[in-house]
Amino acid sequence: MNHQKILLVDDHTLFREGLRVIIEKEERFEIIGEAGSAKEALQLIEKHQPDIIVMDVSLPDTNGIDLTYEIRKQWPDIRILVVSMHSKVDYIAEAFKAGATGYVVKDAASNRLIQGLESVAKGMYFMDSSVSMSVVNRLLQGVGQPLKPNRSPEDDYYNALTPREQEILRLLAEGLSNKQIAEKLFISQKTVQNHRNSIKSKLNLHSTVDIIRYAARLGLIDVDLWKK
Repeated sequence: MNHQKILLVDDHTLFREGLRVIIEKEERFEIIGEAGSAKEALQLIEKHQPDIIVMDVSLPDTNGIDLTYEIRKQWPDIRILVVSMHSKVDYIAEAFKAGATGYVVKDAASNRLIQGLESVAKGMYFMDSSVSMSVVNRLLQGVGQPLKPNRSPEDDYYNALTPREQEILRLLAEGLSNKQIAEKLFISQKTVQNHRNSIKSKLNLHSTVDIIRYAARLGLIDVDLWKK
């Protein structure tokens, strides 16, 4: 395999450091830069011309799916391995539709990252095995038409949230406490609470139960988790 230049794009500094530790153990991969936003990523791509981009879906100034569209439009030869907390099929399918060549769920990143990098470096597609077939089926359903869920007014309200608020909404709906979310995202509990208040205000929700119901209606969480 040829020497591969890699750019890391994730707004969590500690998570980028974790990715760097894993990747730098492999001599055939070289990290040539790190970006915490889409704007910074585009500047570094222009400067360094990486072979592979390891990217999160949630970024402070845009989402990784839109950024993937932009990158593939300007630099079609760059391969993009998405590493994200989002494990819902629609998120993953949209990432591939945008031009991603690999997708790894963050919870499994330490085990799957190098495997994913090796696959996309060879020009192959890579998906976590647990979601592969569901994503393939979702993509096949969308052949010949834009890959978007059926829209409702709730979709518009959801899109009014910032990428960080969307991320925290999903975690709240999955039952995580402010403390757990703060630890997972490397932010303070006060910041989580501020986002939580903003989410409730924008969506006109009043309780955690409302948040769970809202997320379930949009398909952001697996309702089966709440039946166990």
